[in-house]
Parts: sequence; structure tokens; C-alpha cells
Amino acid sequence: MPWGLHRYYGAGDLHFITCSCYQRQPLLGTARRRDLFLTVLERVRRHYRFVVVGYVVMPEHFHLLISEPQERTPSVVMQALKLGFARRVLAERKRRRSPAQGEMFEPSHHIWQARFYDFSVWSAKKRTEKLHYMHQNPVKRGLVESPELWRWSSYRAYAFGEAGAVAVNQWDVLKLKIRAPAA
Repeated sequence: MPWGLHRYYGAGDLHFITCSCYQRQPLLGTARRRDLFLTVLERVRRHYRFVVVGYVVMPEHFHLLISEPQERTPSVVMQALKLGFARRVLAERKRRRSPAQGEMFEPSHHIWQARFYDFSVWSAKKRTEKLHYMHQNPVKRGLVESPELWRWSSYRAYAFGEAGAVAVNQWDVLKLKIRAPAA
């Protein structure tokens, strides 16, 4: 770990995580890739037993707001998520041997930037702020006119109670005593 970087785990806080594609390339720029990412996220969520409070998948990065997993750390979750997605993408490339239509960049073997940004969220105010930020991200970027039109976020789960590709706010998955989500 680089000098001066500290991750705070074990307090039961939520974690606002940001991770970028390699050199900010739009490797999540197609609906198919974003769908694949959400499939991998849901598998990792179930395996490591953590709560996804919110998410958004953008063309060149993603944001997650998650609880700490049942038995591991958010760092282990991120490693599994990034590796699981990268393996599937690289295997797909190998099978096809030619870039898919609409994909502008195809680096030979890198999918993600090293590391990730993790911000501990311990107040209801910060939780709401981070959710709003995530859900407005596609609107601010001009990808859609309103957040409900971007299907790769948790917005519709909150606004309409819709089940998406990733289960949101399933607190019963945890047996640990954590800080209860404040209203």
C-alpha cells in the first residue's frame, strides 16, 4: 500500500468506492459490458455477503456504496470484482480475436487502474449525498436526461422499488452487528 494511504475497516461503516478503467478508457462503454459488470457484482455480493446500498456504472468508471462484507474486507471484494470482470472480458477478447463493434479502445491486457478510492461513510447525511451524487452522475455527464433513464444504477430501486441486476439494501445478508442505516 502506498505511504500515507489508510483504509479503515471493522467499524461497520459504509464504503463509497470509486474505481476507474485503465487509463480512463471507456471499457464499460457498451450496454453489454455494463450488464456483464453488474452480473459479476451480484455474484461477488452473494459470495462475500455484503450489502449494496447504491451503485452506478459509467463508461470509464463505477461507484459503489457498500457495507463491509461478512468475513472479509472491501479490499478483498474489490479484488474479486475487478478480477472477475477482467477475466471474462479478456476471455471474450481471446475468443473473438477482433474488437466488438462500438468499442473504441481495446488494450491488450489491462482493464482497471490499479487500486481504488474508498471513502468511509458513517452518517445518514453523507450516505444520502453519495447516493445523490451517484444517481446524478449519468445526467451530469449528458448520457441521459434524468436518472431513471440510466439502467446501470440503483436509482430505480429507490425511486420505484424495482429489482435490478444487483440486489440493493438487503441487510438480512449480514449476521454482523453493524451501524444501522439511519433514515
